[in-house]
Formats: sequence, structure tokens, C-alpha cells
Amino acid sequence: MANLTDDKRIKVEKVSFSYSSEDDTAAKPPKKALDGISLQIGKGSYTAITGPNGSGKSTLAKLIDILEMPDEGRIVVFGKDTSSEDSFWDVRRKCSIIFQNPDNQIVGTTVEEDVAFGPENLGVPTAELRERVDKALKDVGLYEYRTRPSSALSGGQKQKLAIAGALAMHPDILIMDESTAMLDPHSRQEVLEIVEAMRIRDELTLITITHDMTEAARCDRILVIKDGRVALEGTPSEVFSQKELIEEMSLVLPVEYSFAYKIAEMSKGTLSAEDLKGRDSLKLACARELKKIKADMVPGTKRKERKAQDEVIMSVKALSYSYDEGKTFAIEDIDLDVHKGEILVLAGRSGCGKTTLITHFNGILKAQKGSVTVNGIDTSDKKNVMKIRQKVGLVFQYPEYQLFDETVYKDICFGLKRWSVPEKEFPDRVDKACKMTGFKTEYLEKSPFDLSGGQQRRAAIAGVLVMEPDILVMDEPGAGLDPTGRKSMFDMISRLRDSGVTVIIVSHNMDDSAIVADRVCYMRRGRIVKVGRPEEMFCGKENEFNIPRPYITEFALEVADLAGIPGYASCGDFTPEGEALALAAYYAGGDHHDR
Repeated sequence: MANLTDDKRIKVEKVSFSYSSEDDTAAKPPKKALDGISLQIGKGSYTAITGPNGSGKSTLAKLIDILEMPDEGRIVVFGKDTSSEDSFWDVRRKCSIIFQNPDNQIVGTTVEEDVAFGPENLGVPTAELRERVDKALKDVGLYEYRTRPSSALSGGQKQKLAIAGALAMHPDILIMDESTAMLDPHSRQEVLEIVEAMRIRDELTLITITHDMTEAARCDRILVIKDGRVALEGTPSEVFSQKELIEEMSLVLPVEYSFAYKIAEMSKGTLSAEDLKGRDSLKLACARELKKIKADMVPGTKRKERKAQDEVIMSVKALSYSYDEGKTFAIEDIDLDVHKGEILVLAGRSGCGKTTLITHFNGILKAQKGSVTVNGIDTSDKKNVMKIRQKVGLVFQYPEYQLFDETVYKDICFGLKRWSVPEKEFPDRVDKACKMTGFKTEYLEKSPFDLSGGQQRRAAIAGVLVMEPDILVMDEPGAGLDPTGRKSMFDMISRLRDSGVTVIIVSHNMDDSAIVADRVCYMRRGRIVKVGRPEEMFCGKENEFNIPRPYITEFALEVADLAGIPGYASCGDFTPEGEALALAAYYAGGDHHDR
């Protein structure tokens, strides 16, 4: 890296940046989002930038693309100083950035118009423009939707649209800011393979800002940012060999690395730098260390029993819905019972109908065919809408965008006022909702827009919980959160379930889903494929319906095959450590260690 000339690298030199606010004073200056950060990224490289929420990752991306300017320091992009007016358009043409929330960058009325917007503004000739748009849409799997309104796409499809718009610009630098967070595992793999192939074919410089360490492990180099500075950098094997340091920064290792470390811990072995070089080398290392494990080396394990719930609180019968007058169905012939006091995860690929289904649960969409009833109340009857919405709280993707009032307290109380709840009940209800979400009451008099992203999400959820719903529906609650924030979010969801709230989650993340869910409902092309407990959905060698398994479960099964245990089909608790314990216990308890 040090031998590269300036026109072959992105250089960030001692850069500082702060977001100003009305509360800033000389005595209390704003906190620095970036604090003297320095780094270099080589042309044509594949770099992951990771770190806790609020560490400065997205701010750095904006500075490279000249969406913001440094307060101090200097940034040079392939020989062009971003502080120079003469460099502005050169840099902007070279660099495309895809943000975390696609709604913030979709401008076209239809899908193809949106993809055409960028290159059209660069004056790309009509024939080439058509070719670019069609190719970008085919690359991300949206070509058949090209004439649809952008607003009619699902959240995951909008992410793909934003990616297509960036690809159509033919950039030299592509920055992906959590741009796969809303995609299902299959679509995420597709998109990553597309941009990775482009990087090699077109010498694209690819920068991914991500909390997904498994995604970071695909890169050539990882930069870990904390408090606005680079805290750790190196190849994936160099970074992930520093297990304790990663954990100190409230991050987590990729699940296959955690699995391997647990196997090595039980075998009393060690993992070399060669072992840590990637998924294939980790599998070999795990198989090697597994064969050293005897029965007395495996701690006792016990699967956490999931309490079966029988009482039906919501019933969906023969439900179908079409956005185009019956030409195609977003959901079709859905039958589903939701049990009181359970966590039910709705899973499936982007566009399979999950969001359409949940918007029927509190009467936002009315059933065109079939019915949805909550405690026997029909959601499609207009007379019941107010009752239903008091019983069913709906938290959309990015719930922080539901905040709007002068203070957090007023925002949380908005629903209480609308439903004419006596004002004397407000303080107790707000306090209870804050405790359930872990929101600090000392922030109640602050503007919601002065909170961090994680605090905003908790405040928005508190604004739903304050209505004391029987059912809470959450669309991708963990999206965009760092590992600590995501764990905290799912811990909160488990506490809600334990307090008697029925929780329905829409999620693409099979690993999170398997850990937290009492039952999983998997959808495909608007229909339900299978409903069952996580162990019924994901364990076993046979996979009749080709339902994606948690990443760690697939890894454990591959290690078992490599170690000569082809019949292994059981699961642990769907955590890396739990899966490692389950496999080790199975191996050591049988006749496998002589093979």
C-alpha cells in the first residue's frame, strides 16, 4: 500500500468532522464523528469498514464522496483533492454510494426511470442508457419489475433498486453502506457476487460498510473504526485472530470463526494464521480439532426448551391480496394461526409477501379475499379499525422515521392522546414503555432528532408499546444495528414475550430468527411453505422445501461431513458455541474418533 502513487489510492489524512447542532457552545462543543482519522485504500481493492454504531463509518463514506467536507485534514481520491472545486465533479463521477435506507435515494417514478436518473444526468447517449439500465436491472434481478412504480416495491427490492442505480453509473469506486442489510440471504449472496465480479472485471474499488462480520470476511482488508479513529486493520485472518480485542469493541466474530475457536478450546488445540484464512481453511481446522475431542472434554449441554403455546390470538384464513386487480397476487391463500405469548418469525426472500401480510394485521390493508381476525374481531370491518389498532402495534422498518414531535415524551404520548387515554395515566405508561425498551427516561425532554440512531429506534418502539398492545409486529427490527445493538434489541423482544406480549417479527436473518423464535413461518412467492419450531425448520439432513438454514447450521453440517460424520443432522441452540458443543458431543459420544 505504501508504494502506491496518489492516483492509485484513496488517502485520508488526519481528518476530523463534527455534526453541529443548536445546543453546541464553546464550553460544550459537538462530539467529533471523526477524530483525526488516517487511512489508505488501494485502487481495485475490496475493503470492509466496520465498527460500533456511531463510530464514524458512514461519515467517512460521505466525506470520500464529497457529500460532506472535513473540518480538518485532507482527503485525496485517486490524485484528486476533494477540497478543490476543480476536483468536485471528477470525484463524484468516479464514486457511487449506496446508503442504508433505499427510500432516501430513490427518485424515479418507475423502476427503470430511477435507474436511468444518474447516467442520464451525466449525458449518457440514449442507446447506451437503455443498455445500462437493462443490464443493471438484470444483474440485481429486477428486470421483470422495470415498469412498476418504485413505491410498489418491497423493502428488499428497493435495496436492489438502489444498487442497480449505482451500478448503472459505471463507477470506479462503489461504497455500500449497509446496503445488503435488508436483503434475504439468497439475494445478499447474489448482489455480493455481482459487485465482486464487477470489481475484478472493471478494476472497481469496492468499499463495504457493514456490521455483518461474515460479509466483512469476504474482503481483502478490514478497517475497524471506533470513536472516529482506526482501531484495528489488516486482512480478515489478522483481524479475526484478535478475538479479545474484537469483543472489547462490542463487536462479534463471524459465526464460523466463533465456532472454530470453541472447537479448538474443547480440543485444547490452537488455530494458526493459515487456519483463519477463510471458510474452507476453517472447516479443515475444525474437522482436524474435532477428531481430538473425547467425551470428557465436552461440557454438558441442554437445549433451551421452547414453551409450546396453544391459545390462538390471531387467525388468518384463505387470505389473498393483489395490487393489480387480480393479475398477480402479492399473497395468496394464506392460512396462519398466531399463538398468544409466542415469538413468530415471518421469513422468506425479498418480495415474497411478508410486508403485505403484516399490513393486514392491523387493518392498514383490508382483505380482498379471506379474513384476518384478532381475538375474534374482523380487521376488514371499518367499525373495528380503532379496536384492532389498540390491540396490534406495528413497527415498520426504520421505526426512527416515525418520530416527529418536539420532544421524545410528546412523541411517545401521541397515540395516547389520539385514543383519548386520560392524561394522568401518561407518566406511568411512558415509564413502563421506556423500561420495556431500555430507553433512558433522562432523554424524554430531548428532541428525538438529537438522539443516536439506536436511541431513536427504542423511542419509536416505546411509542407503540405505550398503547399496551396485545400483539407487536416488527419489520426487520435488527436492520442496521451493530452486534451489541442487535443483541440488545432481541433481548428486549424476548422480555416482551415473557411479559405476555405476542411478537411477530419479519426478518431475513435466519441466524437471529432461529435463536429468538418460538416458531418460524417461511414464505415463498406469496404463499406459506412451512411453519414450525426452529429445530423442525432447520435441523436434519433433508430439506424438503429448500428453506435457507442459519449460516452457522450450514457450516456445522459441512464440518461434520468433512470430519467423516455424514449422518450428523442434529442442531445445538443455533449459536456458534452451541452448534460447536452439539457437534462435539455427537462426535465424542459415538464411534467417530477413530476414523
